[in-house]
Amino acid sequence: MKAVIITQPGGPDVLQLADRPQPTYADNEVLIRVMAAGVNRPDIFQRKGNYPPPAGAPQDIPGLEIAGIVVAIGATVTHLMVGDKVCALVIGGGYAQYCNAPEEQCLPIPDNLSFAEAASLPETIFTVWSNVFDRAGLKDGETLLVHGGSSGIGVTAIQMATALGHTVYVTAGSDDKCSFCEALGAAKAINYKTENFAEVIPQITGGKGVDVILDMIGGDYTTGNIKSLAVEGRLVLINAMNGNNVQVDLAQVMRKRLVITGSMLRSREIEFKAAIAHKLKNVIWPLLVSGDIKPVIHSVFLAGQAAQAHRLMESSAHIGKIILNFEHP
Repeated sequence: MKAVIITQPGGPDVLQLADRPQPTYADNEVLIRVMAAGVNRPDIFQRKGNYPPPAGAPQDIPGLEIAGIVVAIGATVTHLMVGDKVCALVIGGGYAQYCNAPEEQCLPIPDNLSFAEAASLPETIFTVWSNVFDRAGLKDGETLLVHGGSSGIGVTAIQMATALGHTVYVTAGSDDKCSFCEALGAAKAINYKTENFAEVIPQITGGKGVDVILDMIGGDYTTGNIKSLAVEGRLVLINAMNGNNVQVDLAQVMRKRLVITGSMLRSREIEFKAAIAHKLKNVIWPLLVSGDIKPVIHSVFLAGQAAQAHRLMESSAHIGKIILNFEHP
């Protein structure tokens, strides 16, 4: 099969299309003929040598989400058949013509979605559900602030939370991105290059603040996050692009009874991801079928153009997801 491999740690040009053996699959797994794969920030970190894959994942083939057709099934697989169209969350190896995935981490592709659209779903939807709804426990009537509102995670969080009746605020890096986020459903998008979100949030919430913040920035955003949270608010970290080491005003944490938490999904056990998949199928998949939630695709690249796809992601010029097409690598 053809696969995009990391030839050595470094810049986008270390990504090369190469021949690799088809992966094997365990009894509880299926083998998928990959038609499209999503590009995500962890792929960038892995390419640079800063995010070693967990045990069992291909060491030189990145890719955490795929869409395609089941071509073989393991001995204990019960709910999938050869020929089924699925998208799947995987621990690596998604940048390839074939990839194995646990049956429990596969979800059916709605008839109204293309392979490229379906490939944009697993990493972002699993991440948003796990962190916003499970870990942070966003409840009816509560508000959400999402940093990076125009990213793949951001556009997914906006749509999921608004479809379930929540008021969503976001930060984004340009007026165009802010306008897009508001058109997608955000009640207010804050241009972080011209406004300070920690000053705007109290103004637009009547001084209350927001109940949950989903943050992939970290670093110097932390002080503003704590200021922006309501009493009993929850801050959930899923990345720290601006750095890991921060100063925290513990008096504010105690006075407002805040929860600061975070998670990394990739290394979690199959059972944990299977529980998320079950909730997604029941709650979110009907909203995809109805069109209340729609994948947002910025660009689709041929697999051989993976370096260009990574350059685009690192530029942060995109709105929504970046996809690799493996139908014609």
